Amino acid sequence: MTITSLSSRELSQNVARAKKAAKNGPVFITDRGKPPYALLSFEDYQRLTRQRRNIGDALAMPGVADIGFGPLRVTIGARPADLS
Repeated sequence: MTITSLSSRELSQNVARAKKAAKNGPVFITDRGKPPYALLSFEDYQRLTRQRRNIGDALAMPGVADIGFGPLRVTIGARPADLS
């Protein structure tokens, strides 16, 4: 997936370029350097708004492999119960 950034001016001057870029991933439309808008293909929009029914569907979503997730390992020790 490729993320493209275009200024509002670039978008208004070349909409075809933005539409072509949206086929490969989201296009961030920037206004004064900040991206208040994102342009997506309709297929990507449908995929994002579709209801997930189980964890397997969510994990099978495209792009999940690109998400960094490294939880710390936690060791929980058992202690004897104080029944006094």
